[in-house]
Amino acid sequence: MQTFFNRNRVTLLHISFWFVYLSFNLYQISAFQRGRGYDWERMLTSASVQLVFTMLIAYLNYFITWPRFIKTQNLWRYLLEFSVPFVTLLTARVYLQRYLVDGYTHKVEYFYSSFFIVQIFAVTLFIVIFVGMLRFAVDWFELEAKRKEVENEKLIAELNFLKAQINPHFLFNTLNNLYYLAYTKSENTTEVIAKLSQMMRYMIYDSNHPKVLLTKEIEYMQNYISLERLRLNNQIPINFDIQGSFENRRIAPLIFITFLENAFKHGVSNNNPKAWVNVTVKLEGNECIYTVENSKPEKTDLNEKSGIGLQNVNRRLELSYPGQFKLSTEDKKDVYFVQLILTLS
Repeated sequence: MQTFFNRNRVTLLHISFWFVYLSFNLYQISAFQRGRGYDWERMLTSASVQLVFTMLIAYLNYFITWPRFIKTQNLWRYLLEFSVPFVTLLTARVYLQRYLVDGYTHKVEYFYSSFFIVQIFAVTLFIVIFVGMLRFAVDWFELEAKRKEVENEKLIAELNFLKAQINPHFLFNTLNNLYYLAYTKSENTTEVIAKLSQMMRYMIYDSNHPKVLLTKEIEYMQNYISLERLRLNNQIPINFDIQGSFENRRIAPLIFITFLENAFKHGVSNNNPKAWVNVTVKLEGNECIYTVENSKPEKTDLNEKSGIGLQNVNRRLELSYPGQFKLSTEDKKDVYFVQLILTLS
């Protein structure tokens, strides 16, 4: 039922308006006939004449003259095209009503007065303008709906493009890790390939949805950390702390991974015994607090260019969580800290 009303709301609005107009006319005619006896046949005939002629004028403007004016923007042509049928139909209506009332015998002087002519002219013009405004409103809402649809399609395309950039970035890092393990003939190479397969399945299938289960995103991060532990031969302390109940919570996919990748890329190496990484995902009500903290090497390459990952994740946050996230970072001498607070719906 709701779908029916949504699909036909404009038609129903027009029908409701004309029903109210007809009811008002019948009330006026009955008030005019009070004290003279009610001739319901004549009342209905008169009301029908008013309704038909007013609808003819209104919808000639609604479907023909007004759309043509919108297209050509020629005001004088519009006034000419509108006024000719307007005056013609009103004249025909006046003479028909006079005939139906008294057969041109002038028994009811009201229908031959200037006030009657001015009244039907003003009322009809008001109704034509009102119905024309309905057309204007409908066109505006349709245009606004199309604009929003185009904007949403653009945002979806941009999000897909940003996610497509994340995949090669991740693959590049992971293949480097896999190459290192194969080069050192590590017995963990097959385990890395298996975990990489699980992660790729998540990236190819699950991440195509606007939102995924937060538990899936956490599992993806756990697999990534497992790969890094294998690459580093478990020589670096890596803490991954999960706090709260994440059941049935959803999040935009691949939001967290960039910060985690950067922690290992810029802050950890297997020849630095003092290196460490702490990761926390905590849920407090509707707020998901994600924190990554990592050590910094004593010597940093000042010429090292920042990757596209952080730029992408910032843009994705703006698109997926407008006004619903807070991102803060601290770059100290020996520690880098980043915290992302998301408001989950």
